[in-house]
Amino acid sequence: MSLKDKTIHRLTDAYKKAQDSNIAKIIGIMIKPFEELRETFEQIESWRSIDNAEGEVLNDIGRDIDQYRGGANDDIYRIMLKSKVARDFSTADTNTIIDVLAMSLDVPKQEVNITDKWMDEYNPEPAAIKVIEIPIERLNEVGMSSGQFVQIVQRTVAAGVLVKQIELQGTFEYGGTELVQDKDKGFSDLDMTTGGYYGAVYKPENEEKLPV
Repeated sequence: MSLKDKTIHRLTDAYKKAQDSNIAKIIGIMIKPFEELRETFEQIESWRSIDNAEGEVLNDIGRDIDQYRGGANDDIYRIMLKSKVARDFSTADTNTIIDVLAMSLDVPKQEVNITDKWMDEYNPEPAAIKVIEIPIERLNEVGMSSGQFVQIVQRTVAAGVLVKQIELQGTFEYGGTELVQDKDKGFSDLDMTTGGYYGAVYKPENEEKLPV
C-alpha cells in the first residue's frame, strides 16, 4: 500500500475515500514530496551496504576502514573493501584465507582451494602457497586482472608467506565421444553470449598495483 493510500485509509468516514475524490487528489499532491523523501532515505539505508553503494558513497566506506580506491572501478573496489573487512579479522590460516577470498569474490567457499607449496611433489618450497580453483568467471565479471587478485591474496596471507601461483579455473570443456551440447562449456557464438571460459595459470610479475 502506497503512502497516499495509507493516508486516505486513515481518514474518518466523514470523507469520501475514492481515488477520484477531491480530498484524495489533495492528499496526492501533498504526499508526493514525502514519498520522494522516503525513497531517498531508503536509498541511503541501502547504500550502507558495500554491495549496493556506488561512487563517492563507496569512497566514504573506504575511508572509514582505511581502504582507498586508487584507480579501481566500483566492482573491483567492492572486492577490495570486502577483502579489507575480512582481513581485519583474519588469523591467516588456510581456512580463514579461503573464507576471506570467498567473501571478497562473493563465491561459495567450495570454489576456492589452497595448497601449501612445501607439499608440492615437483617443486616444494617453504613459506609459500598455491591458490587453485579460483573461478576466473568472477574476475572477468568485475574486470579484475589475475595480478590484481594476487595482490589481494598476498595481503591476506601471513607475513613472510609468498603467493607463488594462482590457478584460475575456467568452464570450457571439449565434448566426449557422445556429443552433448552445453551452451556454458563449449565455444561461444558470434555475439559471445554463450560458451565457456578458458582457465589460466598466473605467476606474480610486475603489474599495476592496487592500493591494498
